[in-house]
Amino acid sequence: MRYERLLGWAALLVLVLFALAPVRAQPADAVRGEYLVYAAGCINCHTDKADKGPFLAGGRAIASPYGNFYSSNITPDVETGIGAWSDTDFTRALRHGESPSGRTYYPAFPYASYSAMRRQDMLDIKAYLFAQTPVRRENRSHELRFPFSWRFSIYPWRWLFFSSTEDAPDVGTERGSYLVEVLGHCAECHTPRNIAGGLKRGKHLAGTRYGPDGHSVPNITPDSETGIGGWSEADLVFFFKTGLKPDGDDVQGSMRETIEDGLSHLTAQDLAAIAAYLKAQPAIRHAVRATRLPPAATSFDEW
Repeated sequence: MRYERLLGWAALLVLVLFALAPVRAQPADAVRGEYLVYAAGCINCHTDKADKGPFLAGGRAIASPYGNFYSSNITPDVETGIGAWSDTDFTRALRHGESPSGRTYYPAFPYASYSAMRRQDMLDIKAYLFAQTPVRRENRSHELRFPFSWRFSIYPWRWLFFSSTEDAPDVGTERGSYLVEVLGHCAECHTPRNIAGGLKRGKHLAGTRYGPDGHSVPNITPDSETGIGGWSEADLVFFFKTGLKPDGDDVQGSMRETIEDGLSHLTAQDLAAIAAYLKAQPAIRHAVRATRLPPAATSFDEW
């Protein structure tokens, strides 16, 4: 009996030691990182295609009701890009929205969504970015309206609307959620915001008049009249691959870029997961009118 008791305690000790042992991260995988870069939409935001800018070297203007944001250089250039960043620096930027020096990023960089990204995914993305050609290109300063030009204005937004999240699940039925809400950060464009820049959670994915580049963004909830309720999951998957809608019309603008430099590169399984997730969301009736105010307008009726 005493021998059996000692054996039981020894087994328990082994289990405790295994539980306390540090989890070893997998080696960063640049090939997998490339896939994640497509899924996360990094290319179309960080490449200034309009001016034939270098790949991932930033400088793309992102028009908004708050002014113009300019994407940053994420090539591995040591002086003007992220070449000097450590793994900790990179994950801190995605998880907490802070630069290596501790400067807070504006939420035009969608770290509010990326915050829940798995750490291994972050490191795989970093491995891919660091395998690219370094490009020396200085980052351009944002051109924002007051009071948003005052960087301290970010802190009330963070206090009200942001909290960092650790490693969201990305398997099984959660895969679609992970692709839409975290990697794809669809809500950042497809959800209207209030005057303080916070997403209106009651209209999640229901579209907005003031999307990227000053264009309206459609309702992608399954509402039958104002959303995608009339689309099947197969319609959505075909759209993600080709940019063609069920009526034969083709998408233009930033969504076209999202498809060409992102969704069209994903696997059929992942596209099906995205479609299933969107069709399972609550239907929200919200008709999105075309934007008529220029990006520099001083009033926005959606607020």
